[in-house]
Amino acid sequence: MLRSALKLALIQRSVALYNFKEGVRPSLASVVRLNQQHYASTAAKTQERDVEPEAEKPTKPKVVQEEVEAEVEAAPSAGTKSFGFGMFMGQVAPEQVFPFPEVLDEEQKEFLEMLVDPLDKFFQEQNDALKNDMIEKVDDPTMQGLKEMGAFGLQVPQKLGGLGLSNTQYARLVEIVGEYDLGVGITLGAHQSIGFKGILIAGNPEQKAKYLPKLATGETVAAFCLTEPASGSDASSIKTRAVLSDDGKHFILNGGKIWISNGGLAEIFTVFAQTPLPDGKGGTKDKVTAFIVERSFGGVTNGPPEKKMGIKASNTAEVYFEDVKIPLENVLGEVGGGFKIAMHILNNGRFGMAAALSGTMKGVIKKAADHAAARTQFGEKIHKFGAIQEKLARMAMMQYVTESMAYMISANMDQGSKDFQLEAAISKIYGSEAAWFATDEAIQILGGMGYMRDCGVERVMRDLRIFRIFEGTNDILRLFVALTGIQFAGKNLQELQRALKNPLSNMGVITAAATKRIKRKLGLSSGPSLQQYVDPSLSSQSTQVSKAIDQFGGTIEDVLMKHGKKIIEQQFLLKRVADAAIDIYGMVAVLSRASRSIQRGDKTADYEKMICTVFCNEASERVTSNLATATSGKDDFKLMRDIAEEVVQKNQVVQDHPLGF
Repeated sequence: MLRSALKLALIQRSVALYNFKEGVRPSLASVVRLNQQHYASTAAKTQERDVEPEAEKPTKPKVVQEEVEAEVEAAPSAGTKSFGFGMFMGQVAPEQVFPFPEVLDEEQKEFLEMLVDPLDKFFQEQNDALKNDMIEKVDDPTMQGLKEMGAFGLQVPQKLGGLGLSNTQYARLVEIVGEYDLGVGITLGAHQSIGFKGILIAGNPEQKAKYLPKLATGETVAAFCLTEPASGSDASSIKTRAVLSDDGKHFILNGGKIWISNGGLAEIFTVFAQTPLPDGKGGTKDKVTAFIVERSFGGVTNGPPEKKMGIKASNTAEVYFEDVKIPLENVLGEVGGGFKIAMHILNNGRFGMAAALSGTMKGVIKKAADHAAARTQFGEKIHKFGAIQEKLARMAMMQYVTESMAYMISANMDQGSKDFQLEAAISKIYGSEAAWFATDEAIQILGGMGYMRDCGVERVMRDLRIFRIFEGTNDILRLFVALTGIQFAGKNLQELQRALKNPLSNMGVITAAATKRIKRKLGLSSGPSLQQYVDPSLSSQSTQVSKAIDQFGGTIEDVLMKHGKKIIEQQFLLKRVADAAIDIYGMVAVLSRASRSIQRGDKTADYEKMICTVFCNEASERVTSNLATATSGKDDFKLMRDIAEEVVQKNQVVQDHPLGF
């Protein structure tokens, strides 16, 4: 009877997984458009929603699927070396995370060391972050100095006038920029991390030869033009259009973009626009195309610099295109392939954000630690107080995690990895939230001094707020992480489904899956072992990570079995899946790095071991809590949905004032 029950459970799970795979692939656009008001709120509909998938008849969300192009990226093959994708299967892909990757050869290290000290000195002695913030631009001597140092072409090949840095070398330099001035960092990043990145990674040889030399020296500045008033996270809904001219020699571009970094400075724009393409049925269908647009083409104008909360030194402006004639040779990639290019650009640049923000945290930790060491209250230096010690410890721990993620991902990219999108998104989410936390705590330690302009930390706080919004809001990226990973799991668990169609010939596959599921349900599974990869002194933390990965894989199977393709509708659940994934990747990054330090006998090995221990202890508890909530928190999810709906309907808080008037 037990064997029959197990077989039935496996069949049900496989049907659900198959339904997910065969259904509409999750898309960022459809995720964003889902409106919670379309969920059933009555008790009867709640009961319908809670039954097994076969009997479920939920209210269908009003989502326009036909025009959706903003799909979650196709999952890689089952043989991917990505740790991020592997954990969604409850598996460990160790190649990219153990041992902690080291990719720089001696020549690259020497070259990088030659750049680090001069750049650090430049920011300490020449750049004035407070002045840049006050005048709301990077002052001219600083801009010129950065150009002369080659900072505008860090990853452009040397033969085209750049420094030709690897991703790891690039990360080390942007970390320095992030420590001293995020406004300057945005100016440089908007130029090369996204502005001309499309030319670098998708341009043809002629486009690279024409544009990259001047971009590398800063003679021309670049900008990335995607966002519009009606399209923020939903990139497929852009309205800017490019139509082929009557003579077939140009595309005619019309439209406008908002909040464009370097928009008022740039001469070269990577612009994304809708282009009509044949649909195979005698009509046309709009698809996004990427273009290289020169201001000199004519018809390109911009508005005044925006007044912003932070990163005031960076130029942010609206950019307008009116009958701009774009030569055919300025199509970037293929006509209709613009969305993939945009996602590739953003994925490629996110690791740099984590590196920069690890530098930001270094800067605020220095100020907080210096103050804590010097400040005396109640007859004691305040660093002796437990409340201050906990703040400093958490700030240092979160900086270490962010830094470990950034350099693990950059090394993976330098090793040739193509499947780093999950890890890059995770690093952006974690780094931006960790930097905000650390800076807030630094101000708290500094007290009134931290609130003052001259201290410089309040500027950092203002600058940091945008990092949880741009290049993919953290909310959307959480959905991206969860849905992309779940899509991968649904696709690659088909082996079990095929085995169940012919059970007599595939008893090994079926038995292994059944045994794994029984152990997990009985709490007997320890997950994939990591002991062979980590230092023995961290065996306890290794076990915590193994169990977390196993729990995670089991939860993914469970939610797929329950929701199938309708998992896209479960945003409360998906957020917790993403949070668990973020913690697991953070645990692996610090476990790997701390193991390396211990095994090499580094002078900071004991310190790193302490960080690894505390982080893994706390993160493993968060993983367990988030996964439990993901599978059993539906009552609270419904209540939160209903609370939000009432607030939206009333357009204000709902309760009466406690005084009655």
